[in-house]
Amino acid sequence: MSTSESVKMLLAQTLQIGAHAEALTRESALLGALPELDSMAVVTLLTAMEEYFNITVEDDEINADTFATFGNLVDFVDAKLH
Repeated sequence: MSTSESVKMLLAQTLQIGAHAEALTRESALLGALPELDSMAVVTLLTAMEEYFNITVEDDEINADTFATFGNLVDFVDAKLH
């Protein structure tokens, strides 16, 4: 499974948005566009990503740009993996 597909799966599960996650493209806005993605959901999603990808995300690595678009989030995870 690609990083993009894995992030979609985690978004679908964490935000409980189901098939809506399948429609996400790199340009899809996340923060501010998905009502389900509030501050608590961001924390839950980060925890899920840390566990799934076996990465550690420091507080100072996270900003609004990370969650601005689906592509930004995938790129962030890819950078953590490499």
